[in-house]
Amino acid sequence: MRTVLSRPDFRLLFGGLLASMTAESILLLALAIWVKDLTGSDSLAGATIFVILAPRTLAPLVGWFVDRYPRQPFFVATNLAMALLLTPLFAVRDAGDLWIIYAVAALYGLSNLTVGAVLSRLIQEMVPSDLLGEANGALQTVRQGLRLVGPLAGAGLYAVLGGWILAAVGMAGFLVAAAVVGALRVAESSTPPTDRPAERPADGVTRVWRLSSELVAGVRHLAGEPALRRALLGYGLASLVMGFTESLIFAYVDRGLERDATFVGVLVTVQGIGGLVGGLCSAAVLRRLGELGTLAAGVAFFGPAALALAYPNLWLGFTAVLLAGLSLPLTLVGLHTLIQRRTPPELTGRVAAASEAVIRCPQALSVGVGALVVGVLDYRAVFVSIGLATLLAGGYLWAGRRLSPPAAPAARTRVPAPRPAAEDQDPAPVGTLSGRGGR
Repeated sequence: MRTVLSRPDFRLLFGGLLASMTAESILLLALAIWVKDLTGSDSLAGATIFVILAPRTLAPLVGWFVDRYPRQPFFVATNLAMALLLTPLFAVRDAGDLWIIYAVAALYGLSNLTVGAVLSRLIQEMVPSDLLGEANGALQTVRQGLRLVGPLAGAGLYAVLGGWILAAVGMAGFLVAAAVVGALRVAESSTPPTDRPAERPADGVTRVWRLSSELVAGVRHLAGEPALRRALLGYGLASLVMGFTESLIFAYVDRGLERDATFVGVLVTVQGIGGLVGGLCSAAVLRRLGELGTLAAGVAFFGPAALALAYPNLWLGFTAVLLAGLSLPLTLVGLHTLIQRRTPPELTGRVAAASEAVIRCPQALSVGVGALVVGVLDYRAVFVSIGLATLLAGGYLWAGRRLSPPAAPAARTRVPAPRPAAEDQDPAPVGTLSGRGGR
């Protein structure tokens, strides 16, 4: 990890992302707690996460835009938009204003998807292939480490000062990220805005067909590359049940532990300890198991965590969320590194956005279903189902780990030298337990 952090360009990007991730860690869970406080409903609180994930259905269009325009200005503009869209939260007063929180959550979900796609391309352009695992691991270490303080701080700020402070902190974080990343000097690859050579002007039907082809290019690449296809199928199927936890965790705290909804922030903070360990170990695990093996381990670790939450015991619950925290960075580092290494640069935006859709859309569906079943079924039985399903998905991914074997040390030494540091370059133009919103 020290190797990639020694690069001045990556350190600057890292600093900007630290600001935005701090804002997110404070904001996301607190929005759900805000809804729970206004309505008293576990289902409506869980539905907040569903609203954040729902815009993943627009992934092909978002990825197409990301691949057509310079990534750094796009990243800056999106963070500025994220700061602006938080302003309506200052108008929320009671349950009648619930639609404002949901509207902001939906717009945030769309902008978060955009930033994730842009970030994948930025890292791919700034960092050599042999350091991609370290770069993704560093970002996940910070993201998961922020779970130690972010959710608890968000819940505490909301309890003491009210919802307006969430909007203020979020706006500050996104504005700082835009300013810091705007100072980067990134030499972006010179790729055409589309994947086809210049041709004579076409009629309207042909243009529509070509546009449709460009929009689904990311999906075609995911379906045609064997390792990516298995990764997205296994993780996507796991996501169909992992999203249940967004509503179940409120029922676990309320009915099982008999504590206030703000105690969810304590559990997510404990989860951050596991996430911090997972982030620190992710690069080493990646070198040993390869991308698919790391992804398989991350998904499989979620199984015993869910099974443990079927029994409401405080110390067992802490152990469970620690294990769930460990699973998240392994899952995300394995998947993101696999995408970056198996995708040509001109397709990275669309492939990254499409992968988010393939994973987060089933997760959004499961969050919505979970918000319904939490009021009908015993949450303990649902946690058992989640545990068994994720263990099966992890086994399926593990069986295909030979599709992305660990890179041999000799192979890594042949990777081209890194680009010059930022100052030497010329200036150039989706959660609580289930890990929503992660990049």
